[in-house]
Amino acid sequence: MPESKRYAKDESEYAVVLGRYNTVLDELFAGADVYVITPLWMTEAEVPSWQPVTGYWQSLLVEDDPDPEFRTYCHLFAERRPWRRGCIDELLRDIADDKVAGVLITDTRMQRIHHPYDGGADVFLATPEERDRLRDRHADWLSYHPSGL
Repeated sequence: MPESKRYAKDESEYAVVLGRYNTVLDELFAGADVYVITPLWMTEAEVPSWQPVTGYWQSLLVEDDPDPEFRTYCHLFAERRPWRRGCIDELLRDIADDKVAGVLITDTRMQRIHHPYDGGADVFLATPEERDRLRDRHADWLSYHPSGL
């Protein structure tokens, strides 16, 4: 957000956040299908019965602690959908409010990845040149910190 502000406080600020997310997502994925990948972090190896299995992709053992109570699994859900501006605005708003974390939006070949989070987004592209062009188009959106972070 302007002036490196982290959280939106009113609808006009949410419009800025969603506008920026959607602008970059349009530049990356317009006219293409994407995967919207959402994680569910648990101490159980099995996907819980209350979680819809629609879109279940895979589970990863993230922390293999000898004590089962401290093992951590990440269950990943992937939904394939055509990219349309605004199609995941509700999810993006929850991300901006730090209600949801770890979401990835990627092309179906997983060569371009958009990782939104509260206060910004990381974008992983196929080449440094593509990365630099995207950064330069939106240089005024970067943080005032010398690294741009």
